[in-house]
Amino acid sequence: MAELTVAGLRTVFEVARQGSFSGAATVLGYTQSAVSRQVAATEAAAGSELFERLPRGVRPTAAGEVVIRRAGRVLAELDGALEEVAGVRDRFAGSLVASGFPTATAVLLPRAVARTRARHPGLRVALQEAASPVQVRRLRAGQVEVAVVAVGAGLPAPDLDGLRAETLHVPRGSGVAVGRAHRLADRDVLDVEDLVGETWVAGAGPAGEPQFGAWPGLSEPHIGYEARHWATRFGLVAAGLAVTVVPGLAADSVPRDVRWIPVRNPVVPDRALLAVTAGAPSGAASALVRAIREEAAALGAPATP
Repeated sequence: MAELTVAGLRTVFEVARQGSFSGAATVLGYTQSAVSRQVAATEAAAGSELFERLPRGVRPTAAGEVVIRRAGRVLAELDGALEEVAGVRDRFAGSLVASGFPTATAVLLPRAVARTRARHPGLRVALQEAASPVQVRRLRAGQVEVAVVAVGAGLPAPDLDGLRAETLHVPRGSGVAVGRAHRLADRDVLDVEDLVGETWVAGAGPAGEPQFGAWPGLSEPHIGYEARHWATRFGLVAAGLAVTVVPGLAADSVPRDVRWIPVRNPVVPDRALLAVTAGAPSGAASALVRAIREEAAALGAPATP
């Protein structure tokens, strides 16, 4: 008789999260056929179809909803057990190296490192900034223990085979940064139509880093400037020369003379944020991933005026 497996439950859970086999394959670092096999094996063990196949993606069946709900609890308990066991083994002391792409190192990773240090004063965490493909190579070479990477539309697909990748959920979506004297600065939320006619500062950087141009969906937007670093982009915005797209991940990094405003019904690329470690992470790495997960979930509070 077929049995449920952890790999199968994790795959089914991620398919439900992403809404498609291909999306789950990207996040988990599997091939799409491997995802299909895991789902089929889990359906055989459950004795029911877990997903309704649609022209675009999938939708959980009633049986699927039950399995997905229970799988979430099981996986959370297993991940927690691994963290506790690793903590006993490694005693959360010594040092580790973490890395992230520039948007992740603006707010998320510094806060996660601070949270980890508060819990484990004996642990020293070094932080590097690099494009996602570079991070994965360094992780495989043992130069980095925890990497925060971006995957999805318009980005290179890193080879995550044999690595452990956890999807991070940031409740706050993308928005636009404007200067304090800008015509839209007193608004609490924007519609895409409000952005017509604006001059934009776009990101510029190495391949593999998420870049932000004008707001997606605008017809013939005017890109007036390009800048690699957020400080330069915010300087142009503060001077009233342009506006710029800022993901919710980095919204808390805007300076005092700039205001971040969410955009209603944003049309953004289909991307995912992952915390990646070796297949059997150390206790210190697991502790940092836990802090990253918690800080990502906390990035949902409204931006302060």
